[in-house]
Amino acid sequence: MGADRAVAPIAFKSQTGTQWVHLPEKYGNWRGVYNRLRMWAVDGTWERVFIALMAQADADEDLAWAVSVDSTIERAHQHAAGARKKGPQLANRPTTPSAGPAVG
Repeated sequence: MGADRAVAPIAFKSQTGTQWVHLPEKYGNWRGVYNRLRMWAVDGTWERVFIALMAQADADEDLAWAVSVDSTIERAHQHAAGARKKGPQLANRPTTPSAGPAVG
């Protein structure tokens, strides 16, 4: 399998964010694509590709960094998220309907 053909399904997955099981059939079995991605991560292939791309961009004087941080991925401490506190649980007060007509 050629390098372009091996990278295309991984690029598709990265660009679309789709789940592995929804990878289009034209890319073959999703498990094979996933296993290839994992194998390349373990054996250092992605690191070598990244280093080569950085070296080429640096040689072309086209290397610029942009950093974006999304704080929504940070988790709050359980108490900040409204976790139940220890102690007796108070029952909710029963709701009673109003005697008067709705104000509107």
